Amino acid sequence: MPNESVIKVFEGKNVRVVWNEEEEKFYFSVADIIQVLTDTVNPRDYIKKMLRRDPELKSKWGTICPPVEMLAPDGKRRKTQAADLEGIFRIIQSVPSKKAEPIKQWLAEVGAQRIDQMIDPEQTFQMAVEDYRRQGYSERWINERMKSIQMRKELTDEWKRSGITEQRDFAILTNVLTKAWSGFTTGEYKKYKGLTKENLRDNMTNIELALNTLAEVATTEYSRQSNPQTMAESSRIAKEGGEVAKEARETMERRLGRSLVSPERASDYIKSIEASDDEKHKLTDGE
Repeated sequence: MPNESVIKVFEGKNVRVVWNEEEEKFYFSVADIIQVLTDTVNPRDYIKKMLRRDPELKSKWGTICPPVEMLAPDGKRRKTQAADLEGIFRIIQSVPSKKAEPIKQWLAEVGAQRIDQMIDPEQTFQMAVEDYRRQGYSERWINERMKSIQMRKELTDEWKRSGITEQRDFAILTNVLTKAWSGFTTGEYKKYKGLTKENLRDNMTNIELALNTLAEVATTEYSRQSNPQTMAESSRIAKEGGEVAKEARETMERRLGRSLVSPERASDYIKSIEASDDEKHKLTDGE
């Protein structure tokens, strides 16, 4: 994907970071960097004062700090002022702070880590695990999510091999697959869960993730065997793959007597289920 959003931690404080794949560089939240440097409770006000002190920086501010979509504290994605490494170093020059040198070193390490990840993709995988842990997801859910990420990559690689290159087409095929197994398009599914710009898979329950992964695995295998040459053929295969997961879902629903497509978000659903599981284990163990 073109933009990969993560959270880095400096001295216990979160810094929102986006990796722009097309430009091959990081963009850091300016407000987060300012907060780390100054401990201010109002980064926006500090930035205004900083720009009054530094007219040269102010004249280049729009170029140095383009708006970049990042995750806000309320969980929604919004445009926020961000700067690449060069821009952040220029901003640091205007901030009298004892943390200037430590944060410069930290920024350089973040850049080096990205190079290491590109050489060794396993590091990227492990960082994703740590990010989910910091956000409070359970180990059980994280394991399912990591499996789903790997299977999704295999599917998108297969679509690319079949000649699918446009993001719009990837979205269309994903909608076909999702609709086939869940009854919802991606947009409808997000609305059902009360989501706006949040990632749907990051809000699926364990069972939903497993079913979605089954649909993607089936689609990947069907595509490899059929070797589609057109978008229409890939769409038909995506529907067939989704129907495999639909059959599994309907079988489980008949046994359980409830729908497996849930309006619950992962954080709420998993914690309550795992809490009751833990209680059962304690009773079994005689605690």
